Amino acid sequence: MSGFAVSPLAATVPVLLSTALGTALCSASANTLNQLQEIPFDAQMARTRSRPLVRRSITPLHAAGFALVTGVAGPAILLGMTNPTTALLGASNILLYSGLYTWMKRRTIWNTWVGAIVGGIPPVMGWTACGGHLVPTALNPVQLFPPPFLSWTPPSLELLADNPLAPFALFMLLFSWQFAHFCPLSHVVRASYAQAGYQMLAVVSPRKNSLVALRHGILLFPICSILIPLAGLTTWTFALTSTVPNIIWLQSTWKFWKVGGEKEARLAFRHGLWWLPVILALMMAHKQGMNWTQWLGLQDAEEQEESS
Repeated sequence: MSGFAVSPLAATVPVLLSTALGTALCSASANTLNQLQEIPFDAQMARTRSRPLVRRSITPLHAAGFALVTGVAGPAILLGMTNPTTALLGASNILLYSGLYTWMKRRTIWNTWVGAIVGGIPPVMGWTACGGHLVPTALNPVQLFPPPFLSWTPPSLELLADNPLAPFALFMLLFSWQFAHFCPLSHVVRASYAQAGYQMLAVVSPRKNSLVALRHGILLFPICSILIPLAGLTTWTFALTSTVPNIIWLQSTWKFWKVGGEKEARLAFRHGLWWLPVILALMMAHKQGMNWTQWLGLQDAEEQEESS
């Protein structure tokens, strides 16, 4: 829904709700297929022992039927109400999460990187649901929106509408957020992962795990302060306002890497919980071409034209 909200393309509430519903159904199918495959392993971990399949509150056949219905309905709704690109992304996420990611969890630490791809796709689906493009072409090349002091002309929203750099920026924001958020969490529950035989970086090398969290905590600075406004998703004011939450979270990831204790890991994890909605709210507040005074009815269109 965040990718949908920051898009400059025209959209309607029915399309927004359909996109959210279709994506939720795809997620439900992927999670169900994942849990079907991991019943014996979930039973070994305290954080997953209460799942319905482990407790046998529902049967595997029941879960498989639910996964099939939601796995078909999700992409079908996205196809009927949005477009083939969004439906394909939804179906791909089901396959990536329940297939490749689940298969890799007990075999290689690279499963986390695949999982981060899965988590980075939904905001891209919001962008494509509005009709936005993903791949540069002659008709919709990559457009850059430099700071005002480097540009003689104001940004054109027509160029932003078909700018493939924008969905890439949305993807990178969620991709990096997941590492800075999940690595501290995996450190706290690493004993459970080890007991169930999951190949997580927190189990194999806690030190490298905290370094990955720090690395992406640092990477979020250029993503927020350069990539997102350069893609035209926000004004360059966002580069300044996003600095405060970035500094707070980076400080906690640095302490997690420096000390490597559970207390530091929990703090970094908790900061990640509020960081994402705050950043997304700031992106909306500084959305390119958005006049909030006019939208809230504090200024009419004629006054805006006169003042400009």
